[in-house]
Amino acid sequence: MADKPITEEWMKDNIASILNTMKEVIMNPVGFFRTMPKRGGFIDPIIFVASMGVLMGVINLVLSIVGLGFTRSFGMAILYIVIMPLLSVVFGFVGAAILFIIWRIMGSPESYETAYRCGAYTSAITPVTTIIGIIPYLGGIVGIVWMAYITVCASVEVHGIKVKTAWIVFGILFGLLLLMNISGTYTARHFNSGMEQWEKTSQDFDKMSAEEKGKAAGEFLKGMEKAIKKE
Repeated sequence: MADKPITEEWMKDNIASILNTMKEVIMNPVGFFRTMPKRGGFIDPIIFVASMGVLMGVINLVLSIVGLGFTRSFGMAILYIVIMPLLSVVFGFVGAAILFIIWRIMGSPESYETAYRCGAYTSAITPVTTIIGIIPYLGGIVGIVWMAYITVCASVEVHGIKVKTAWIVFGILFGLLLLMNISGTYTARHFNSGMEQWEKTSQDFDKMSAEEKGKAAGEFLKGMEKAIKKE
């Protein structure tokens, strides 16, 4: 794919191929990983991961326009489109290394290249989970459970791991990730709530006396302390 000259037709063919791959992983992960080539180099999966990063960036831009994105400004949303593909590729290699070690411990004979290809194609669901992620708590839960299922499919079909073993190992790992996600979301929401309350108070801050300012600051800190303790 990467050896051909970059033309308009080449771009259309590769975009269609990427979208078809994304659709297949989402709709039929078992069938996809069962027939996925275990070799073939890193170029194709890297392009796929970067493409998913671009899609995530574009989706975040659209969500930001309506006030639902992860970035607070339009400029940051544009920058996110550039940064996200780069981060996706870099963390793709790191994630593949972690998966490679886990699969080897579980008895897989496959190479790091195969682990990278598996990890790269599981990113097919990330544009969808980016949209689902706007739903507090539920979005994160669905995304993590879905990723766990996709990873189990890759474990069974590519690495020959038994279904029960794959679910036990990745069920525990993704279960811990799920708890961290819920805890992080809870803390972030309470922190944002506290910041909003502080912003409202600070609008009249200049009009307050020194005693009132001290009291307002104390109440804000107490509220943040309670939120942390509840966590």
